[in-house]
Amino acid sequence: MLALSTCWNARKHRDGEALLWEIGELGFGASEISHGTSASLLPGIFRRVDRRRIRITSVHNFCPSPVEIGVDDPDVYQFTSPRPGERQRALDLTLRSLETAARCGAETLVIHLGSVRMRSGSARLESMARAGKLFSRTFCRAKLKMVRRRERLGARRMDQVRELLSKIADRAAEVGVSIGIESRSHYEQMPDERELMTLMEDFADHPRIGYWHDFGHVQRKANVGLLDHAEWIERMRPHWLGAHLHDVEWPATDHRIPFSGGPHGIDFDRLMALVPRDKPLVWELSPRRNKREDIMAAREAWLKRFPSPDPAPFPNTHE
Repeated sequence: MLALSTCWNARKHRDGEALLWEIGELGFGASEISHGTSASLLPGIFRRVDRRRIRITSVHNFCPSPVEIGVDDPDVYQFTSPRPGERQRALDLTLRSLETAARCGAETLVIHLGSVRMRSGSARLESMARAGKLFSRTFCRAKLKMVRRRERLGARRMDQVRELLSKIADRAAEVGVSIGIESRSHYEQMPDERELMTLMEDFADHPRIGYWHDFGHVQRKANVGLLDHAEWIERMRPHWLGAHLHDVEWPATDHRIPFSGGPHGIDFDRLMALVPRDKPLVWELSPRRNKREDIMAAREAWLKRFPSPDPAPFPNTHE
């Protein structure tokens, strides 16, 4: 099922019904309610869902956005924080987001776990790649140093992550919503690929914990030689709950409309053959770089290349 995230248009609307009506106008019969969605938009969103005008595939943590921060930042509170108060706030907001997801009829709450405290080695690698130094001796030394430091620091935070995930998973089971742990774009963020596999093993007996793939995030890592995108999809297929879908202008400009990444953009023809067919594909697009008419044209081109098993759309009316 194709869906469009409200991250594309939530900032320009004051009414949740109008927000979702616009998504329907672009041809999408489903949406993800994104982080950055204010509490004031939720009543209109709930009305439109109740009137069966759109399906909600997923909700992205934190939703609604915490009122005290005033900006759209899904990483403002982290499960990996050394401060107990911040971890508790992250837990409380996640449990509230689970209630939002259940109220919308969403199957999945997409979550970030946090990061380790270190200089952004990923940004340096991307900068070097952009400057034509990909796989140079300097690049390889910098990557190895980053990986070694990240391995040491990440191990310190995994117990915190497991503790909070256990609490979230228990509540998720009660409300009937799955938890999709999202792949990240920066190696400093958690979980990395090894940590993700560890968490899938740790929670193998819990039916509400799974994996949420982000095409753009994974491609950014692939562009600097941290993984192979196709191999990673195949490895995570058994845990797959859904995906954020967007293109990348090489090496690291993501959240672009599919097929707009240029000659070194994402190879969707190769990757889509590996993706589970019955899981939602949520287009997560930047509001700054993606115009309405371009999204509509890309959706039409996408469906010609990758026919979608979407159910019949709900009528997109203002009633």
